[in-house]
Amino acid sequence: MGEKTITILGFAGSLRKGSYNKILLRTAKKYMPDNCNLDIFDLEGIPPFNQDLEGNPPERVKEFKDRIKNADAILIATPEYNYSMPGVLKNALDWASRPYGENAFFGKPGAIMGGSIGMLGTARAQYHLRQVCVFLNILLINRPEVMVPFIDKKVDGSGNITDEGTLAKIKELVNALIQWTGKVKT
Repeated sequence: MGEKTITILGFAGSLRKGSYNKILLRTAKKYMPDNCNLDIFDLEGIPPFNQDLEGNPPERVKEFKDRIKNADAILIATPEYNYSMPGVLKNALDWASRPYGENAFFGKPGAIMGGSIGMLGTARAQYHLRQVCVFLNILLINRPEVMVPFIDKKVDGSGNITDEGTLAKIKELVNALIQWTGKVKT
């Protein structure tokens, strides 16, 4: 994409301060080349979606939508709760895609990753999220799939991922998203 800086907006579907998925995003940020920036947005403060307010959303929602619109691509890190994506993530997607015709995500290149303490590493949550992204017209890359199982065993006390295989997959995802963004934007 030439010399232009690529801005990727990243957000995690977790509000927890020590969130493993926020750690995944911070790790992805370390792999950004010089011409790329990962802008991490925290979903904290986005209220439950209320269709009565969609025409004049709360300030935190306006900020989220503006950050999406100004980004070249999207990177979502999702936990898995009860076989699906967290409600806080679905809620944020609903706000950012409303009202009808004002979907901030429309046509944005994107990628998904996630980690959990379970053995499937957010596989079910990611597949549900992919279904929602189809409707939102987020142009997701299909591979690599970054589903980190037993993530609690792969993070040290300082919040750093220590597993080399996980680090390699995150780096591969970052590079694939940057390449995909270049293809979509040209």
